[in-house]
Amino acid sequence: MFAALMLVFGAAVVLNRNPVASALSLVLSFLGLAALFMSLDAYFIGIIQVLVYAGAVMVLFLFIIMLLDIRAEERRKLNVVAVVGGGAVALAFFVQICLVVGQLRGADQSAPALPAGAADDVRQVGLLLFGSYNLPFQVIAVLVLVATIGVIVLSKRELR
Repeated sequence: MFAALMLVFGAAVVLNRNPVASALSLVLSFLGLAALFMSLDAYFIGIIQVLVYAGAVMVLFLFIIMLLDIRAEERRKLNVVAVVGGGAVALAFFVQICLVVGQLRGADQSAPALPAGAADDVRQVGLLLFGSYNLPFQVIAVLVLVATIGVIVLSKRELR
């Protein structure tokens, strides 16, 4: 059900002419992916999917969309050659995926259950992130801060 939800809203991302509706469809596709991770007992990855991608990345996407001239994008006409070519590439990609998945021996088997005494994912990631990779984590935080300030400065309109 969640895979079908992802496919429907993934197609809506591409087919919507309105960029804001396309971005919101992408959020719902991300939520479907997070639900798939949750159903596989990968709770930490599912929560990170919601927080990082459906939250922070989509805020940045919507900020960039708001900086664009949406009226100029809506006036553009569809390029029939590009649509037909894109459809052909998507169909070829789908056929290739079906052929590869059909040849896999373990594709029809479900994954084994996790052992009962498995280590806590969040604790292990936290220890690794703030222990061994503390400096790169702090450098990335500074880079994100600088990028945010740069976007604000570049998007500031001059008063005339």
